[in-house]
Amino acid sequence: MTPEIAAEAAVWVARLHGPQRSRQMELECLAWQQRSAAHREAFERCTDTWQSVPGVTLASAFAASASAERSRGGGRWRLGPVRWASAAALGVAVLAGGVGYQHWRDRGLYFTGVGEQQLVVLDDGSRMTLSTDTRVRVALGPQRREVALQNGEALFEVAKDARRPFVVRAGGSEVVALGTVFAVRLAGPQPGGQDTLAVTLIEGQVAVQPVAGAGGLAPPAAVTMVAGDRVRLSAPAAGPDHRAKAERDRPNLDQVVAWKRSEAVFDDSSLADAVAEMNRYSRTPIVLLQPAGLAGLRVSGVYRTGDSAAFAHAVAVLHGLRVQEQAGRVELSKAQ
Repeated sequence: MTPEIAAEAAVWVARLHGPQRSRQMELECLAWQQRSAAHREAFERCTDTWQSVPGVTLASAFAASASAERSRGGGRWRLGPVRWASAAALGVAVLAGGVGYQHWRDRGLYFTGVGEQQLVVLDDGSRMTLSTDTRVRVALGPQRREVALQNGEALFEVAKDARRPFVVRAGGSEVVALGTVFAVRLAGPQPGGQDTLAVTLIEGQVAVQPVAGAGGLAPPAAVTMVAGDRVRLSAPAAGPDHRAKAERDRPNLDQVVAWKRSEAVFDDSSLADAVAEMNRYSRTPIVLLQPAGLAGLRVSGVYRTGDSAAFAHAVAVLHGLRVQEQAGRVELSKAQ
């Protein structure tokens, strides 16, 4: 259990003990607990020690959580730096009971394994939610707040600080923001031999610009985005002085961040693309046998990430395919 998970649990306990408790809030809390065993353990510990932690009262903790800046889009909620620090006090106290800070956090390095996700609350009050198989390094300086996304995907909810821009570097590009919400996804070589970078803006305004001398996945000039925009950059895996190809569109934002709910949402996606997305969240890969014969199949629907077998069986029923689980993988093929 990380310090950030304990702090999140503390806020849930405070909110559930306050006058604004509702059935919707209870369902959101249950969904949060279902993300991992660490979430459930943290919630149980915070509940058990709610009345006994020195210096943290129901009134003070709820006062902090009740002043949360709520956003109705997808049930998100966030706290400013001071309010978060107050609400997190219970979580820190629980940690003192035996869960220490990780050395990697002291170095500004955060990461998740395949199928995991993690919320990180930075010292400036900004929040990073890391998706599956993601690695970032954080450096909060006096002039600039910088995050290097080395691989994977993350959602950033940036605390406003006009003196220090918040910059996410990835693949030769940097995303510059002051106070906003956006997602960045950096993927390795895809079919066709290309790396890809996608930036999706949910709230506010950001600029995507090239890093001097970095090359790679960088637009030829700065691109200013408005809420709802997505910019996707792709470039050949090799070749001198190649330029990234930039595309702008306006996707379904709920679909883009469905991974926060441990879901993958497909809307007439190719079977190959859907399988590739599901494989990001599981160490049990889905393998398409005779992929050329399955190329025309399409997939729509909402699926639970990390459950390769359930996805494969659902697709098999939909398209009349054969499923076989063996050697640590799930195979999909045409029915004989």
